[in-house]
Amino acid sequence: MSRLLKLLDVAPGATEDSWIGAASGPAGKRAYGGQFAAQSLSAACRTVADDRAPTNMHLQFLRGGEAGDPVEYTVTRIFDGRTAAARRVDAHQDGRLLTTATVSFAAALSGPEHGSRAALPDDPDTLERTGPAGPAPSMPLDEIDIRIVDDRSDGFTRRLWWRTTVALPDDPQVHTLVATYVTDVYMIDPALQVHGHSMKARTHRSGTTDSSIWFHRDLRADEWNLLETASPAAARGRGVVTGSLIRRDGVIAATLAQEGLIANRE
Repeated sequence: MSRLLKLLDVAPGATEDSWIGAASGPAGKRAYGGQFAAQSLSAACRTVADDRAPTNMHLQFLRGGEAGDPVEYTVTRIFDGRTAAARRVDAHQDGRLLTTATVSFAAALSGPEHGSRAALPDDPDTLERTGPAGPAPSMPLDEIDIRIVDDRSDGFTRRLWWRTTVALPDDPQVHTLVATYVTDVYMIDPALQVHGHSMKARTHRSGTTDSSIWFHRDLRADEWNLLETASPAAARGRGVVTGSLIRRDGVIAATLAQEGLIANRE
């Protein structure tokens, strides 16, 4: 199994609704936020019927985690209806609550549909393989191809193209988990980039405090996808970034939003 898939494949814990997420490593480093998001979603999915796909997830980052240690996820079954379900997922290490998330699921229903782009601005095959916008020691970057274009022609917009380079099963849930994992990387950075700063430079205290994803349609994580993000507002030492996750064919697969700390260092 690839390192990426192993990270997303949570194992049963000591009780029926507890699950263990593998450590991402290396020891002594801060755990990557996308790991908590993807493993929380993975744990929630284990407790819901297969006919109900995730529709949204909202996750709060409360404390930093240790990358070298596994994470315990406790799932609370908040609601089970005829076509929908809801779960709360709490992540712990050594008895410390690190993140808490709510996840909603629903069976597919017929209705009006919209959300696509007639054309996308880049051909990712012609772009340089850049990797993420800064160091990411916890991510298996040999299994993820990331190519970034920063557009400053009108404010600041980040276009992050990505795909996996390892074989993935056809299970749509796996591709959703991979997308949740990958798209968290440096997503709050555009809130600093608007002002000519970056998380990589460490000129400010920075980090994600709250993350939300609304899932619209399936995607293939082993094909090109575009995460297009911008920051509409920042104040009081916090910034918000909104984004669209767009398939290569122009269909918007998910909408994302993050709040993060972008405070001046004392």
